[in-house]
Amino acid sequence: MLPREELLKGVENRDGVARVIDQAEQAIKTWEVVLTDFLSPPELAEIQRVFSRLTEVQLVAWGGYPQAERQRIALARAEMPLDQSQVAIAAMEIAGNFLFDTATHRDFLGSMLGTGIVRDKTGDVIVLGERGAQVIVIPEMVEFLEMNLQQVRSVPVKTQRIDISELKIREPKKKELTTVEASLRLDAIASAGFGMSRSKMVDLIDAGDVRVNWKEITQASSQVKSGDLIAIRGKGRLEVGEIAVTKKERYRVQLTRYM
Repeated sequence: MLPREELLKGVENRDGVARVIDQAEQAIKTWEVVLTDFLSPPELAEIQRVFSRLTEVQLVAWGGYPQAERQRIALARAEMPLDQSQVAIAAMEIAGNFLFDTATHRDFLGSMLGTGIVRDKTGDVIVLGERGAQVIVIPEMVEFLEMNLQQVRSVPVKTQRIDISELKIREPKKKELTTVEASLRLDAIASAGFGMSRSKMVDLIDAGDVRVNWKEITQASSQVKSGDLIAIRGKGRLEVGEIAVTKKERYRVQLTRYM
């Protein structure tokens, strides 16, 4: 059996991680590949961190395309072959004429949940503007949504399965920048990367709106390091690249902002 209490020590998403530990034990016991539902980025990051300590079980995460935020995990014994193709997902198109009644991500998600399915059964929603949206779901939901999802806002829609290769993925816009700072404090690096005042950044950190590697950080003085991913709710993400020390003993930091 896995060392449950030790693995759950200091974990934020305790219920979600505990559920995946149960599924990992099932995978070890049955010699089968066991799938989770879709997980949010914070849950995913925490599970990957917790499971990296284990040698008896392996996992693969996949959400339909490389930048997918919500992903399912396949779990199996370490001795078994395991790859992305074993993570069962399906893509669907929600087609309608949204020219005069524009629908947002929240509208499409709300209409899906309004049919009675739960959030864990759905992955990313890709909004296509006036033509509707594409969604990623667990395969068992396809038939149900084809029958039951018939309207989004005031617009009648046709919901049908499509091939994963038909997903219209837009590459995220990104901007490379360099900043020179006296320290590697989170408020200093993040305010430079997101182009806002340090005091505004401190307010966002205090409010719990800032995550580093998907973990909520509420101390502006937290230190960042190369490879860290800083996310602010509604404002995109910032990746910390190479860090060098200048002659004046300040830090030159390469940043990539994703919008």
